[in-house]
Amino acid sequence: MMPRLVVSVLLLALLLPGLAGASLRVSPPSDLTARNYVLLDAVSGMVLAERAANERVEPASLTKIMTAYIVFKELQDGRLALNEPVDVSERAWRTGMRGASRMFIEVNTQVGVEELIRGMIVQSGNDACVALAERIAGTEGAFVDMMNAQARALGMYDTQFQNSHGLPSDAAQYTTAHDIAVLMQALIRNFPEYYSYYSERSFTFNGISQSNRNILLWRDDSVDGGKTGWTSNAGYNLVSSAQRDGMRLVAAVMGIQAGDHEQGGRIRANESQALFNWGFRQFEGHKLYDGGLALTEARVFKGEQNKVQLGLVQDLHVTIPRGSYDRLQAEISLGSKLEAPIEQGRAYGELRIMLDGEPLRVLPLVALQGVEEGGLFRRLIDSAWMLVR
Repeated sequence: MMPRLVVSVLLLALLLPGLAGASLRVSPPSDLTARNYVLLDAVSGMVLAERAANERVEPASLTKIMTAYIVFKELQDGRLALNEPVDVSERAWRTGMRGASRMFIEVNTQVGVEELIRGMIVQSGNDACVALAERIAGTEGAFVDMMNAQARALGMYDTQFQNSHGLPSDAAQYTTAHDIAVLMQALIRNFPEYYSYYSERSFTFNGISQSNRNILLWRDDSVDGGKTGWTSNAGYNLVSSAQRDGMRLVAAVMGIQAGDHEQGGRIRANESQALFNWGFRQFEGHKLYDGGLALTEARVFKGEQNKVQLGLVQDLHVTIPRGSYDRLQAEISLGSKLEAPIEQGRAYGELRIMLDGEPLRVLPLVALQGVEEGGLFRRLIDSAWMLVR
């Protein structure tokens, strides 16, 4: 049963496009040491817990999630093939020599796209990132432009990349826990056929076998992917995702300080798992309304038709504290005296989902069809009618 719709007619000065700032009234774990973290529901996009989630920090190897996103988009659009050989440049090879994270590709050889993807994701190979970037965009710099454009398209307004791998750069590169969780959410949603690479525990290339640094893959069967990162300035980071009973969460923990790599890897895994355990225990997800279906009708003046159906652009999902579904309410506010022409897809009202009287989600209601301006007689009649109403 969906929340009962309550319809009111108001003059709307502003139609809010997304989340309202209601508190879910569930306290997150208090003993996490991550400087920045966020836990969000991958379906509804709602933030369940956070700490300094919008503070700009170094991305380190979490940068590779965006590199993978661009690669997957090229594959999906048919501009790249998994079995395609890629030339390894000296620049790619030298980048691999700069740090411990490399897949050991050799200069002036060819490596298949799928091998490079696995080397980038499982082995966190900096060299693989550059090889893929050069294949797609010609130069790594041009590829970085693609990365930053995609970040803007996903709403990652506090993210700026300077390279394809996340090694320290002379120019400022930064992201936030929230932005990087949104990126992982989008990758899972848009490229489910390629997300499985993130669940691989090890990969062997050039006779060298390396293990995935995300130790949650061994510890928690519900965790099916994620990406680790570390630099001395960024600390130990992990963005991961888990699915239990049809509910998927994404956790990003960043800025963890530790004495060595073993301890840092353990702490970021522990704190990510603590967030997952807490989130799945405290919350439940629900689909409330289908996108593209009429939720209400609005009176239209001076039009060929006198009514227009209004609905949501996309399906509406919410994440709420367990046991609170019966306390949800839905309210619709419509613009006062809508006049033709009515543009299909334009917002003419808003839907508010309330929990215990506080706004949980606020989304625009759009016209599901257009309404053209009516003839002279209809316009005159409705003009007179509008004066007396």
